[in-house]
Amino acid sequence: MKNNCLQWNNIRFVPIVHGKMEFALEVARQFKEYQPDQIAVEYPSTLTDRIIQGIKRLPLLSAVHYEESDGVFTYLLLEPADALVEAVRLSLESDIPVHFIDRDTEDYPVDYTPLPDAYAITRIGHFQYCTEYIRKHDKIEGSREDILREKTMAYHLQRLNNTGLKTLFVGGIFHIPRLLRMIDMPQTEVIGIRKRTGVGLSHIHADSSREILSEMPYQSAAYEHYRSGKTDTPPDRMKLNNLLIEEAKKELWKNDKEELSPVQMDILNKFARNYAMITGNLVPDFYQLIVAARGVADDNFAWEVWNLGSDYPWQTSDPGIPVIELSGDDLFLNHRRIKLHRRIKGTRKRLISVPVKRRKRENKKGEWKDRFKGDYICSYPPEDIVIEGYGHHLKKRAIEIRSEENSRVVPFECSMLDGLDLRETIRNMGKDKIYVKENRPLRGKVGSVVVIFDPDIDKDGPEEFPWKVTWLGEHSQESDMAFYSTPAGEVMDGPGIARCQYGGFMLSYPPMRVYDIWKDSFFSGARNKPERLLMAAIDYCLEKHVVYVAPEPPSGWCRGVAERYGKNIIYIPIGTIPPATIKKIRMFHVLDGHHVRGYAPQYL
Repeated sequence: MKNNCLQWNNIRFVPIVHGKMEFALEVARQFKEYQPDQIAVEYPSTLTDRIIQGIKRLPLLSAVHYEESDGVFTYLLLEPADALVEAVRLSLESDIPVHFIDRDTEDYPVDYTPLPDAYAITRIGHFQYCTEYIRKHDKIEGSREDILREKTMAYHLQRLNNTGLKTLFVGGIFHIPRLLRMIDMPQTEVIGIRKRTGVGLSHIHADSSREILSEMPYQSAAYEHYRSGKTDTPPDRMKLNNLLIEEAKKELWKNDKEELSPVQMDILNKFARNYAMITGNLVPDFYQLIVAARGVADDNFAWEVWNLGSDYPWQTSDPGIPVIELSGDDLFLNHRRIKLHRRIKGTRKRLISVPVKRRKRENKKGEWKDRFKGDYICSYPPEDIVIEGYGHHLKKRAIEIRSEENSRVVPFECSMLDGLDLRETIRNMGKDKIYVKENRPLRGKVGSVVVIFDPDIDKDGPEEFPWKVTWLGEHSQESDMAFYSTPAGEVMDGPGIARCQYGGFMLSYPPMRVYDIWKDSFFSGARNKPERLLMAAIDYCLEKHVVYVAPEPPSGWCRGVAERYGKNIIYIPIGTIPPATIKKIRMFHVLDGHHVRGYAPQYL
């Protein structure tokens, strides 16, 4: 050890943890600093051709795979943020020799021994990280397979040292303590597999890239952007996590018009940090971010985090080589079931099912949006049932509220009327009087309901809810409906299935009576969309009362219109409705034709 680096004669050691972005950055840094004449990596020579072929395809993802003697398939994933892959890429780009010096070993046990978080090297440095690890593990003996592999690597490193050329060796930190002891002793070549047949190279399917990368695909993409010169600042894991959450917030607002509060964001950050700490990490991993996102919001926000975080932008429909599909437990190649084994040691934990309801995805981004015509739109019946049911609930609640307002409390004289009012009796206990309640029933019924979630007025820029539609009920159990919302066709949940969000809506009973209120000049006196909905509710109401649920009470002008029509507006502040209920009724789907109802449940 000298000058804050691990070096033996002409060999510069760069210990790494497999599949960690920070170590790939360190390999690039030490390559630039040391300017080696050749590179040695912890790959077996039996896979040289396929590994180099796959790395040349980057940023397209590849997997090298072969069948072991016991029939089990082994695969080796080649991803941009892996330190070994980075070392080979640097050798190819610099046109210097690269040597694969590991031993080909079958049935190699996978070790998930905990290691300090790789993010620590951004604070204490790579050298300090490695020296502390070597100090703690210097006396630990490896398995028989480990010893054979390390003797093989020591033998090849001694041969490379004898050439007099500067060599950069990149290998797993697990082997470094014993390797440093072996390299000072003469080594002989270890007998092992010299040639392997049936080694294949396949392209990783786009859906599989969302599940099986060692690093979050969002981070791998950021690393590739930095490596290609599109960004000047080296990617930082913590900053990337924060950026991912911010982008997910924007997508949540764009798709669901839902904004997370600063309090929710503070809770998310604290929960994710604490979750990381109890698992021995400094920075939350992808799974922990998703759990935190779902905890502070809902599945929609967790989905946005997962969808952005698991997106690897470099994919192709014509890779030129076979396509392989991998999942957390199994993979399928040419319809054959294959058990997964990782031959190279690392700290990647067992893949965990993402805690988000899976949704079917487009084969090509924008495909569903391009196919949405909107000529014969219709609603999604299960959502119709929800909105109609809630409309009836609001009618019933409004009558109860107004009835309570009409009730009075009087001293007991000769009748108990509608029952004892215990609260008033206790309050006036010193007067030796008993008080009873008299309920005076509300005359008339509710004929229309208006719910305003967002007035969409007095805002800078374009309207957020520009789509204005009037729908007629399809049968006697449905109301006529008018609403303004986000446009159909902007956010797609399936082919012909557009996700929208109400800004406000009006329900009027009975159905099949309402003309398109947005084109009816009779309501042109309305100053904004909420007033137009309320005017239409008053005009088409066949009963005495109209329910108005909104952030603000109806204007005096609207109350005047109601009085002229002999109607009464019952106002309910929207703040009295639970947020979970609002989220449930506010989102709806527009189907591109009645035939879409047949397969819509597969996507919703």
